[in-house]
Amino acid sequence: MKLEEISNMTLPQMLGQTCKRFPERGAIYFYGQQINYQTLYGYAGRFAAGLRELGIEKGDRVAIMLPNCPQYVIAYYGILMAGAIVVQVNPMSVEREIEHFLSDSGAKALVVFGPLLPKAAGAPSSAKLVKKIIVELPPAAKTYEDGSVGFEAFVAGATAPTPQTDLSPDDVAVLQYTGGTTGRSKGAMLTHRNLVVNAYQSHLLMRSQETVQDRVLTVIPLFHVYAMTSAMNAGIVGGALLILLPRFDLEEVLQTIQAAKPTLFPGVPTMYIAINSHPKAVEYGISSIRLCVSGSAPMPVEAMKEFEAKTEGTIIEGYGLSEASPVTHFNPIEKRKPGSIGKPIPFTEAKIVDLGDGTTELAPGEVGELIVRGPQVMKGYWNMPQETEETIRDGWLYTGDIAKMDEEGYYYIIDRKKDMIIASGFNVYPRDVEEVIYQHPAVQEAVVVGVPDAYRGENVKAFVVVKQGMSLTEEELIGFCRERLAAYKVPRLVEFRNELPKTAVGKVLRRTLKDEARQQANA
Repeated sequence: MKLEEISNMTLPQMLGQTCKRFPERGAIYFYGQQINYQTLYGYAGRFAAGLRELGIEKGDRVAIMLPNCPQYVIAYYGILMAGAIVVQVNPMSVEREIEHFLSDSGAKALVVFGPLLPKAAGAPSSAKLVKKIIVELPPAAKTYEDGSVGFEAFVAGATAPTPQTDLSPDDVAVLQYTGGTTGRSKGAMLTHRNLVVNAYQSHLLMRSQETVQDRVLTVIPLFHVYAMTSAMNAGIVGGALLILLPRFDLEEVLQTIQAAKPTLFPGVPTMYIAINSHPKAVEYGISSIRLCVSGSAPMPVEAMKEFEAKTEGTIIEGYGLSEASPVTHFNPIEKRKPGSIGKPIPFTEAKIVDLGDGTTELAPGEVGELIVRGPQVMKGYWNMPQETEETIRDGWLYTGDIAKMDEEGYYYIIDRKKDMIIASGFNVYPRDVEEVIYQHPAVQEAVVVGVPDAYRGENVKAFVVVKQGMSLTEEELIGFCRERLAAYKVPRLVEFRNELPKTAVGKVLRRTLKDEARQQANA
């Protein structure tokens, strides 16, 4: 399809097209149960009808606070069919965060996982909701004292699906809240055009033959923009089977791979590293996976090599951010460069600009800020015009990531602007140090941060998880790094942990470790 055709489509139309092409194909696989595309479309239509009966109108916001499950996909597309806007809420959020998402978005209804109902109900703004729609796993017929309704009863009680609301590709489809590690979490306004185009862009880069149905292992959480696009929406474009798992449990993931034989596995580095560490991973048939897409955090090259040797599949590292729906870069399958995020995807421009003035374009090999432009770039931040103007300038999205481009047009993320360490006046990029640490055979995971030092400004500190059954000392690791890094990059401090703190998607919480290290240094 041409860009014009794709960019004039809404998300419900995208699902409708797949339903017409593959009505009997399996759409969702969840713990051995399966529904096809025709059934999925019908359920979403009834959910939309139920929302309309509640008084939900075009442009109203409806929040989803669910783990990966069929009800998530049904609610997501049902909300959009009703003309409303999906508000993504991380199920691991605390009451304070839930209150921010509900109050900032002005959500009128909430689809919530049953065990999380008390937490959601504790947010003051929940009293303003017209309805809380409760998902129980497994489905259960329950009544709720606060007037909430069970998901199954809500869908069953709706009238027959009515014609879809008249939508424009420029209408906001999703409020995707950013992490908020440096301040108040911001809602990126992603339009139907943004998300449809990015789904097609992603599908074109990952697809197999049209006659062969891909099976997408979807364990990265759908409330995260990466999974929403690269697993769910891109999967739907190609008529794939979405194999849903609510959380990453290594044994459960391996058992699911054995039973459902996925061909695509969008994940994050920590997931691939965990599979690497399992002594019997190969016995679970992980060779069914032909392609893995690694995103959300840099993929260590050594871990990539180890995973590919075990699966005989291919890991492609990409890059994106919430404000770009999220994908902007992808390694071409025919010519990968490990350690690189690849080239800009179709219909997308990128360049490296000077960190000082933000406008001077830099030559290949020079380090600066990565900026991007394309049809997937957000409309702006919800109710935050000043922040929007600072982030999108002359149509270019300023990513905040430090990067470089080589002579062949491949891009490399060096680090986040805010994560750069300045030691004795030298710039130290944590990823440079982490790549070396990962080369040590005893290292399973590693993160590097800067901690205050009265003389050097900052010291390099490494947090390390050692592989089971192996040993490693601080002196050994520092010596290993000293042989492979310039002196100012070598960690002065090493702390060993049994595990590293991670987000729900599996991304290591560097900021948490940095704050802990700074508190220790200042104590």
